[in-house]
Amino acid sequence: MWKWLHPYAKSEHAYRIAGLWLPWFAVISVVTFAAGLVWGLAYAPADYQQGDAFRIIYIHVPAAILSMGAYSSMAIAAFIGLVWQIKTSDMAVAAIAPVGAVFTAIALFTGAAWGKPMWGAWWVWDARLTSELILLFLYLGVIALYNAISDKVLAGRAAGILALVGVINLPIIHYSVEWWNTLHQGASITKFDRPSISNDMLWPLLLMIVAFSAFLGAVTLMRLRNELIRREAHRPWVGQLAEKQDEV
Repeated sequence: MWKWLHPYAKSEHAYRIAGLWLPWFAVISVVTFAAGLVWGLAYAPADYQQGDAFRIIYIHVPAAILSMGAYSSMAIAAFIGLVWQIKTSDMAVAAIAPVGAVFTAIALFTGAAWGKPMWGAWWVWDARLTSELILLFLYLGVIALYNAISDKVLAGRAAGILALVGVINLPIIHYSVEWWNTLHQGASITKFDRPSISNDMLWPLLLMIVAFSAFLGAVTLMRLRNELIRREAHRPWVGQLAEKQDEV
């Protein structure tokens, strides 16, 4: 059933495919970042309660969504690596983790900056904030574990197990505002039948989510290619690649 996956799991094929997709993700990211930021910061109407302070939503919400999206992608890669013993998947875990950690840190920082004028405090031990902080610790744990073990096969398995264990935190983050009485507001854009946000504010936000998603893809592919070169430096295909670069 999964035989189709193995040709793409080969290091040289993964490097080539990542190189083909990288420019597309990069272009989409740049275009949507520019359009979303200009639209959201300059043309979207001010919120009737929060004024212009609400505009931090265009950074905070995409970063928060992609912090969980990146972790989900990392967990899927970890599962494939553990079940089918595909080392490229372990490298994908190592490539995604730092990007996801940065998104989580951005979400926490912008959330604190947004919370100060709204709640009167930079930080409260709110269920969603606390579970998002735990997500950051999980990312840092995966990064530290992968880099602490010199045997990268063993390191990939250990980091993959930790990534899979941490998946339990994702539904806690998502449903925390429904399960507990928290200060954090509920969903605004995932209620597709009737989003509780004006279309003038919604569309630039959706553009920013696309921008963050494409940025995640571009940086992950870039990091994956670097990890492939580093781990497979002894392989003939890497030597041939280096020779081609020298000729250029």
